Amino acid sequence: MLQILSAEGRRFRNTVIWSLQGWIAAWASEKTLRQWTVVQAISVSLACWLDIAPAERAVIIGLGFVLLAAELMNTGIEAAIDYISLDTHPLARKAKDCGSAAVALSAIAAGAAWLVVLVG
Repeated sequence: MLQILSAEGRRFRNTVIWSLQGWIAAWASEKTLRQWTVVQAISVSLACWLDIAPAERAVIIGLGFVLLAAELMNTGIEAAIDYISLDTHPLARKAKDCGSAAVALSAIAAGAAWLVVLVG
């Protein structure tokens, strides 16, 4: 039993380390991640300051983190494509454009949540 817990503890520790390394790498190279992080910090602050329902607050904060996750995935897609080849190829463009679209849709969802909470 202790061996299982020890192995799971190491696996969890490694997951935390690798996730932190990914965040640091993306932070260092991606201006848009830094910009969205500032937007999320402002959004979380406003969501906590305004008198809104806890469920509304949760949706707003959660969608902001989904946006950051989409930006990280987009960064990973772009890095993988660039690692394979810097040549222009329709499939590479499609992959990068789809990653960008995921970020845009996440941003629209977060903005729509704010609009519904503030107007509704």
